[in-house]
Amino acid sequence: MPTDADALFAFLVAGLLALLLVPLTKRLAVRVGAIDYPSERKLHLAPTPKLGGLGILGGVLVAGLLFLPSDGESHAILIGAVAIALVGVLDDVFELSAAVKLLGQTAAVVIPVAAGVTVDNFTFPFFGRLTPGTVDLLTLPGGGVVHLGDVGTVIAIVAVINVINLIDGVDGLAAGVAVISGVTLATIALSLDRTAAGVLAALVAGAALGYLRWGFPPASTFMGDTGSNLLGYLLGAVAVQGALKTNAVVALFLPLIILAVPILDTGFVVAKRLKYGKPIYKADRWHFHHRMADIGFSQRRTLLYLYGWTVVMALLALALRFVPYSDDHGNFDPLWTAVIALFGILALAASVYLVEVLEILKLRQTRFRQLVTLRRQAGAPGPDLEEVNDAVERELETGTFPAVDPETGEFEAIK
Repeated sequence: MPTDADALFAFLVAGLLALLLVPLTKRLAVRVGAIDYPSERKLHLAPTPKLGGLGILGGVLVAGLLFLPSDGESHAILIGAVAIALVGVLDDVFELSAAVKLLGQTAAVVIPVAAGVTVDNFTFPFFGRLTPGTVDLLTLPGGGVVHLGDVGTVIAIVAVINVINLIDGVDGLAAGVAVISGVTLATIALSLDRTAAGVLAALVAGAALGYLRWGFPPASTFMGDTGSNLLGYLLGAVAVQGALKTNAVVALFLPLIILAVPILDTGFVVAKRLKYGKPIYKADRWHFHHRMADIGFSQRRTLLYLYGWTVVMALLALALRFVPYSDDHGNFDPLWTAVIALFGILALAASVYLVEVLEILKLRQTRFRQLVTLRRQAGAPGPDLEEVNDAVERELETGTFPAVDPETGEFEAIK
């Protein structure tokens, strides 16, 4: 069995290998045509290779073979990692349809789930212990049985894959979130004596950090769907192995808190797409990083804010795990409960600031200043605040932007 020290070594080995391997993927990307070209929806300005995820995969595989236990579940996780990376490579080169990508992701996730990486039971507040692993859904021809827990685990990991994939729209964001989440999940898993999961989380964080040397803006190479699918897959597997397979009541919520930023971003975008009747798989400019770019943030400043938000949520998860606010029998310590409440308030304040104040108020101020400048240049009277508010409201609701006549300073038709 691996030890806590193995987690540190796995982190270092995966990080060093990714650091060395990622630059080698650029030549392959150019040769096979896996190049990400600038567009109206994207934030980068120059054609960029996008197979950097293969370097992450190399670090994960070597560190995994060295430091993970030699058992069926670990081997299945690594085989699934190769499968999900292959799906990403095909998407980076050929741009697969949404249905084909989803099918490939599901097939890759089934590999570890079939080997036992599944949630058979968990504790839910007020309901006690639930056992989806005992609910039979399907009997296979060979005599095997598909349980409700298996199906739920596949759905959950596929969801994490797509959550991480969808935030990979600004240089270094998905990798940075994976580093923060991986370190946090490793700390929690090791504290729960889930050593193998702790090692897996640590090597994920290390590999993502090694890539980040090349993927931090201005990125010289992108991880592409190869990397974002892989990181999402591994973080999902870690969440199952390291937290959900325990008896701790709070363990069910820890992965949700740690991954709250990409989950909220994806939820926000999907809700907008559904509201306006657009396919949920169709790309747009409603992500948090797009909103920040629209109000004038540089990529690095965007990363600073989103990394900070992720760190705050990770601190809340760590506080819930390590602060002794309860004896697990319904008795709460007033002082330590107050400490937990402070962490919760900090997380809530950060979330409100970034989702509401930063996104809406600063955008309104920016648009107001732009309109004032344009109208002064045109010799027109100052803008009507109600006009600015209406334009900003439409911009926030629809993701489209009012054109401004440079001669009159008036808003024109929506582009």
